[in-house]
Parts: sequence; C-alpha cells; structure tokens
Amino acid sequence: MTPLCDQGNTLALTRICSIDGYKKDDLGVALDNYLTENSTRFLANPELAGYFNSRSKAQGSPIKREVNREDALKVVRRRTSKAVEEVTPESDDASSPQATSTALVETPGRALSEVASRIALPATPADVALAVDRSTSIVRQRVSSLYEESGITEVSHATRDTLSTVTSILFCVAGWELWNVRREILSNVYAFTIPAISTLGTSDYPVYVPDMFLLLTSSFWSPALTWILTSVIIPSFAGYFFNLSATSPPPSRGRPRPSHADYVVDPLTFSIVKALVSFVVYGQGVNFGGFLNDLSIMRLENAIYGGYKGILTGTAVTAVVSIYDAVLRK
Repeated sequence: MTPLCDQGNTLALTRICSIDGYKKDDLGVALDNYLTENSTRFLANPELAGYFNSRSKAQGSPIKREVNREDALKVVRRRTSKAVEEVTPESDDASSPQATSTALVETPGRALSEVASRIALPATPADVALAVDRSTSIVRQRVSSLYEESGITEVSHATRDTLSTVTSILFCVAGWELWNVRREILSNVYAFTIPAISTLGTSDYPVYVPDMFLLLTSSFWSPALTWILTSVIIPSFAGYFFNLSATSPPPSRGRPRPSHADYVVDPLTFSIVKALVSFVVYGQGVNFGGFLNDLSIMRLENAIYGGYKGILTGTAVTAVVSIYDAVLRK
C-alpha cells in the first residue's frame, strides 16, 4: 500500500490526476508514478502536501525504497508482460556492471588472489637454488660447446701424436743446443727502445735483434759448421749405415715386420756416435789434425749449456728413448 492511498483522499486525487478505472492497489502505483513525474506541478498543491512529506520520508530509507521498487516492477510486469519482455535484455545489460561489482565485493578472496598474482613475491631458498643450478648448467653447457667448437681437443691430440716420437725428441735436444750456440755465434745488437707507458707502469724496454752482418764473417761460419759436423752430419751418417732396425729379425707373433726399416737413421746409433764425437772434440780438444778450428771448439764448449757434459746428457736421454721405443714395437 503506497503512502498516497493511506491519506484517504483517493477520490480527490483521482479527480485531480484524471485517473479512473483502476483497482485500489493498481491505483496507488499509478498515482505514485504520475505524481512523481509531475512533482513540480503538484508540489504547491496543499491537498498533496501530506503525500509529498510521506514520500520524502519513505525515500530516506534505502530498504523501503528497494522494496517499493521491487513492488512496482512486479505490478508493471503483471500488467504489461509484453513490454517487460522487450525491456528486460537492456535492463540486464545495464545491471551487469553492478552485478559484477557486487560479486567482487561479496567475494574478497577472489579479488585478493588476483591482486596477489600480480605482485612479485620474494623467491624461496628452493627457488633460488633451482635458479642457480639451472644457470650453472647453462654456463657449463655453453663452455663445453665453445671448447668443442674451438678445436682445442683435436689440436692437442695432433700435437701429442707429433711429439710422442723418437724423432721429435731428437729435434728438441738439437734445438736446445742450437739456441745456445746461436747466442754465441750470432750475438744480439741494440735495435730500438720501447718507451715507457705511465698508465701501465712500465719503464723503457730496449729491444735487441741478431746481428745479421755476422753472416758475412768467418766468426759465424767456422763454429756453425763445426757444430753441424759434430752434432748432425757425423751421427746421421753413422746412424744411416749402422741401422740396427733394418737388420733385426721379424717378430715371432703379432703383425709382420715391414720390408723397410723403422727409421732411416737409427736413433740409438745416432745418439751413441754423437756422444763419442762430442766427448773427443769438446771434452779432449781433438781437432783432427787442424781440420777443426781450436777457437771454434772453445767457443762452442763455452756456448752450450753445461759444455760437452750437457751434450752427453742429451745423447743419454735420446738413447734411452730409442731403446724404450724399440721395446714397445716388439
């Protein structure tokens, strides 16, 4: 029952609003709607002062306003069902944001979970350990791939195969002797100076290079030919003709012995002959009837590390390696 119908002025209001033919309940709703739409027109009417005062008090209560709204919707839907069916989709669309906001308010857990999902929470120790392990694994795989792509393994294996021979060891010993002889017969001379770099904290560095003009003098060729003769030519000649590997019997088992010698120059014979010649020439000072220059012999004796004893040590090493290699081949 609306506040208007409670006033007892139904006939007078019906006459004023020109409304007739309604039932009592429907009449109250119709009068409320009509007076609400034309409130500016009837607000000064003293006969309707009580109605507007009651309505203002009723509108102050949100619960009663909501109930009146629901009652009005029920009556309108009952009388004009077809019109309500056409308006309902629009009202649903209009009320959807309100329903969504209401759902969010009524379910704070959902809203909190969505907000928490957007916040970057601190990692746990397990997550940190997992990330470190993953990063370490990636770095290890990357380093391994770079190492494989660089070809260091292949180069190291090839270098090892090249140096793991008796011939390579003979060349290493001869190269060490030649390095010491070169400093004696082809001495260094001053070339220029690298200036100091204050930012790096370095000082002036003088650069020396071999004096190539000595190649035109006998002071270079006399000791150079003496060393070549005693350390290369005579031992190689003896090792070629006294090649024990060329006449050794074939092995009783295993692979057959090749038709040619294992070495063109027998390394064991080479080492023995070189030791004998070095001891006679540099240790005893024999010049073979003036064939070798005494000054050249003395210069070579002083130039080589350890003198003739250093040469004997090198020949002992190469002889032992030759024997070991021969044992491995059997």
